[in-house]
Parts: sequence; C-alpha cells; structure tokens
Amino acid sequence: MAASSAGSDGPPSVPQFNITGRLGAGTYATVYQAIRQGGSREVVAIKCVSKKSLTNTSKENLLKEIELLKTLNHPHIVRLIDFVWDANHIHLILEYCSGRDLLRFIKLRRCLSESLVRRFLQQLALALRYLHSRNVVHMDLKPQNILLTGGDSPKLKIADFGFAHHLKSDSHADQVRGSLLYMAPEIVVDRRYSPKCDLWSVGIILYECLFGRAPFASETHEDLLRKIASPDPVSVPAVQCLAGREVPLTAACQDLLTRLLQRDPRHRATTRPSSGTRSLTWITRHRPSAWRRARVWRCGRSRRTPAGNSRRHFGCTGWR
Repeated sequence: MAASSAGSDGPPSVPQFNITGRLGAGTYATVYQAIRQGGSREVVAIKCVSKKSLTNTSKENLLKEIELLKTLNHPHIVRLIDFVWDANHIHLILEYCSGRDLLRFIKLRRCLSESLVRRFLQQLALALRYLHSRNVVHMDLKPQNILLTGGDSPKLKIADFGFAHHLKSDSHADQVRGSLLYMAPEIVVDRRYSPKCDLWSVGIILYECLFGRAPFASETHEDLLRKIASPDPVSVPAVQCLAGREVPLTAACQDLLTRLLQRDPRHRATTRPSSGTRSLTWITRHRPSAWRRARVWRCGRSRRTPAGNSRRHFGCTGWR
C-alpha cells in the first residue's frame, strides 16, 4: 500500500491514521503515536523510516525486520499491524505501548524491586523461549528495545528486530551487531553468536534493573571493550538500594544473575527445560495466574502457550 508524503517540516501523512504526537527518533527512523480513523479509533505507533537515510545494510535490516515481524505472534513481542510506503518513507504500523521503554521506566525509579524484576523476567523468558524455538536470535536486547504497556501492572514486549538473525547452529558474524554495552563476550572477541547471546543481554538488563546501571558502564569505548573481553568473573552485588535503603538480594536472584553473566556461553543459563536449582525457584515464584492456568511452567510437559504454539516449555522455571 502506498502512502502520501507530507512536507519535511511536519509529521508524515499515513492513510487511515491521524498522527497525534512524536514518541522518539533514531538514526534513520522517527516513531509517532497515531489514531486509526473511523470507528475503531485504535491507537498505534508508526515507525517512519526515511528512504534517503538508508544505507544498503540498514535497508537489508529493515526488510528483514518486516519479514520477521510478519511471522511473529506472541503476547510479549510487539505486533506488526501493517506497513505502507510512499516516495520518501517506509511506515511500520506497530502495536502501541503506552508505558514507553524499560530504560525510561528504570530511570524514573532508579532501581526496581526483586518482585517486579522477577515478573518482567518471566515475561521476557516466555518471549525468548518463543523466538529461540523458531531459531531466531534477537541480537540487540537492551532496555530501549523492551517496551511496556500502561497501567499499574505493565506487561513487557520485545521490539526492534532490525538486527535479528535466523540460525541453525552456532554462527560466525561478518560484522558486529547490537549495542556494545549489552553485547556478549563471544561476539566481541570471536564474532560468534547463538541464542546464548540473548541470554547474556538478559543478564545485563537484569543487573541494570536491580542496581540502576549496567555492570560494564564505562567512560570510553576502549574501556568498555576491555571490560567485556576480560576473563574475570562478573561481580554481582549482594545488596541493592531501594528508596534510600540497602536491601539484600536473595541468594536465588544472585545465583540466576551469576549464571546469566557467565562469560563462557557453554556455562551460561539457557531456555531449555530444567529444574532443581535455587535460581529456578526465584524466577517462578509468584508467576501470573494466567500462566498457571496455561501451565506454561509445568515440568517436562508439552503445552500450548498463549501465543498458540505448542512446544516443550521451561522445566519448572525458564532458565537452566
């Protein structure tokens, strides 16, 4: 479907939608909030990509993102509703998440409680289990690419699949993809990636949620590279600061974070079924009742997820 282009000074004109505000901008795209014209008045996010700003690589990434999003259907992955284009732009019509992104959520609160982080991690685990079962590696998981719905109990949704890859086994990358702060050591050092790369990124995100900063935050690019490539184990603090008070982390939470941040991917937590460790107890505690009804976390059983795909789920937990 073709769209009509507006002048460069104002928001684009997209058929069947009224642009109501700007949500953010990146290197080659601007994201707007919009309302569908007519009876439904559906609120959406429209990612407007300038054709002039696209390099051959970014064009390839965009086409891959569209093709991949068309195949994905999961409650914790942002849904592609449609895409349209005109002479100057390509517009992705996406599910709107009124809670904005996880980075903003963290900055407003500085640190998140274990109970809230556990709930977010349960949702992220479900989405990654779905992606990895389809041989899809996101490759750019970070708080900016995790969106939240609104309300008192926001739900998490993974977005921005521009760097995502299909793979059948451990693969070699021709170029480094993703954001360095959240990038797994094996990508930085050996340019090799697998689903384990996403699990490292989850560990960095979990650390940032709990402590308000990423573990390798650095002043310079060189210092960041050195910290990621270092063979030293990642140190996990025993306490977090919540509302000015020092709160001890549970042993199970520390255990999970330590296993997600294993530099050797062979020793890193996975999304394969398992049971019996302390951290697995941590992630499943107080899981949502809707998931209990769907039996998503039952050990060793094959069940149907809310997304409609039958497969073997995380043992009792989601992580091994």
